[in-house]
Amino acid sequence: MLFFVEVCTAFPAEFAKYGHVKMHHGYTNVVGLGDSSTWKLPCLNRYIYMFFAPFLIPILTPLVALEHLRKVELRSALQTLGLISLGLYSHYWLLLNVSGFRSPSSALACMLLTRSLLAHPYIHVNIFQHIGLPMFSPDKKPRRIHMMSLGVLNLPRLPVLDWAFGHSLISCHVEHHLFPTLSDNMCLKVKPVVSKFLHEKQLPYNEDSYLARFWLFFDRYEEFMVQAPPITELVGLQ
Repeated sequence: MLFFVEVCTAFPAEFAKYGHVKMHHGYTNVVGLGDSSTWKLPCLNRYIYMFFAPFLIPILTPLVALEHLRKVELRSALQTLGLISLGLYSHYWLLLNVSGFRSPSSALACMLLTRSLLAHPYIHVNIFQHIGLPMFSPDKKPRRIHMMSLGVLNLPRLPVLDWAFGHSLISCHVEHHLFPTLSDNMCLKVKPVVSKFLHEKQLPYNEDSYLARFWLFFDRYEEFMVQAPPITELVGLQ
């Protein structure tokens, strides 16, 4: 976790774990807790958010990390800052000394390019699979099975996204939320069982294509990403 999150991604691992595992998985689509609102930037219009803002992810991530580190104890902050610095400097050093870049500016430009290479699908996938689906209030959240079947969506298998993010984030996201400790391979194996079970229980098993979700968000950006989401009342399900 420290290597892949802090060294490679330049983000505090414990903060990422708390936000994703504790809040997002524990309170999926519960407004104010695990509702993916951290991905919303109401100050940006749809064109900036969907097309241009993802290029800023490599710059914004360390800045957000620094803001968070101001709130933790000094020892933990220094450890995280050291690992983040190690990751950024190692990337820069390798480009200059191994890859053959001749100037610091060209190496930094390559760092920005490579670190933002998959930023667009990273942002899109994180909003496509939860925002726009039913939202729940903290005091009336449904049972876990209803929360996950209603508030999570699977995208179809796409080779590049499968390789970059894994099945758990793309085509098996429902399964990942129901069984978060399963590996990508096991999520694929249980996918037909989960789909059959939810259909038999007359619960939704949400699936949609990447392009369909993209155009849905583009057309309804104000509703999904700017306005407050409506609370879903699950009459008869509790």
